[in-house]
Amino acid sequence: MGGGPRSPVAADAQARHDLLEILEERYGRRSTIVTSQLPVEAWHVVINDPTYADAILDRLVHNAHRLNLTGDSLRKTRTKTTEKA
Repeated sequence: MGGGPRSPVAADAQARHDLLEILEERYGRRSTIVTSQLPVEAWHVVINDPTYADAILDRLVHNAHRLNLTGDSLRKTRTKTTEKA
């Protein structure tokens, strides 16, 4: 449902529906872990439908524990270490 952190690709109708269905089924019953390099503010663009975006984000953000990481990517750090060796 995306083309990377700098070039998001809009989700198609089936992807939107599937994601909402999964989240709806788990909401209030099970924990769900979602990782993304895309900030939450940009999800409306990627989900590409305001009604689905609101519904999906309501289920993800409500009662969520968000961890916003900062700093250099571990990939960059590991690449530098590998190049020095």
